[in-house]
Amino acid sequence: MRKTSLLILSMIFIVLCFFTTTSAIHVFESDWEMPTSIKESQSAYRLVLITQDIDTPFWDQVGRAAEREAKKLGVSLEVWGNYGGHQEDFLKNLEVAIQSKVDGIIVQGLDSEDFKELTKVKASFYGIPIMTIANDVPIEESLRRTYVGSDHYKAGELIAKQMLADMGDTGDVVLMFNRNVEYYQEQRIAGIEAVLQDYEQITIHYAGTSNTREDMVAVTQEILNQVPQANAFIAVNANSAGAIVQEISKRYQVEPFYIYSFDEGPESLSLLRQGALNAIIQQSPEQMGKQSVDLLTKWLNGDVVPLDTDGYLTDIHVLKAAAFYE
Repeated sequence: MRKTSLLILSMIFIVLCFFTTTSAIHVFESDWEMPTSIKESQSAYRLVLITQDIDTPFWDQVGRAAEREAKKLGVSLEVWGNYGGHQEDFLKNLEVAIQSKVDGIIVQGLDSEDFKELTKVKASFYGIPIMTIANDVPIEESLRRTYVGSDHYKAGELIAKQMLADMGDTGDVVLMFNRNVEYYQEQRIAGIEAVLQDYEQITIHYAGTSNTREDMVAVTQEILNQVPQANAFIAVNANSAGAIVQEISKRYQVEPFYIYSFDEGPESLSLLRQGALNAIIQQSPEQMGKQSVDLLTKWLNGDVVPLDTDGYLTDIHVLKAAAFYE
């Protein structure tokens, strides 16, 4: 009886060893992988890029480059915008993004109290990092993490120097800007003034407008009446470039005037190709889109801490109308 029991136990042991060995071989020879950790499976961040304008050449380039970079890095990116630069819709999009508790927001800076309230109070409350793009708002007023975009002071200097090279050191210059002067426009104007202040024979005239086309047209008409001797116009607010050209062309030939702008305006490049503008400051929208997503993702991963609060400046250069005819 005892021998029989030992024999049965031995057979059971041999069978168990066989199945254990077979299972082990199956595991090592298969393509089975360890399950992804919870942290890794949830590592795809949700980011939002919010602009005041959509479907313009400049912001289309920003958005496409940002989406390509997000896909490359494996993060989710939504691009939100509205038509015509309506600030109420823009601020509503920002508020919705904050309430949705996204992981990070890349947003065109708006120098307004409502914008600063959303970024300083609501976004900070939820711990959502804010990165400004293309247009900055001072960090002490917005608590943004960093800025990616052009050096607008330098852009103002460049456009003023180009105007001097074209026009000479004598004349009347009109600066058209947003009546509620935003930070990036303040920087452009400061750069222009820094260059022109050394030229006593140049007189600067200032003309503020709202964001509506109708007001831009009306202000242009008014300044042409007040300063009929004007030689040059600089559309500090690039959206006003079209209105300037339109109203001048109704009274005079555009050619004798020196007209300059920046490339984020919806009509800037087409006006430059037509020869209606002498030159624009060309920025780097694709670089902005790519770099903003890359930096914000690295910050969320802890790879770049802290971000440079002074910002990451992208390339700018003067693009002249003559370049299209050479």
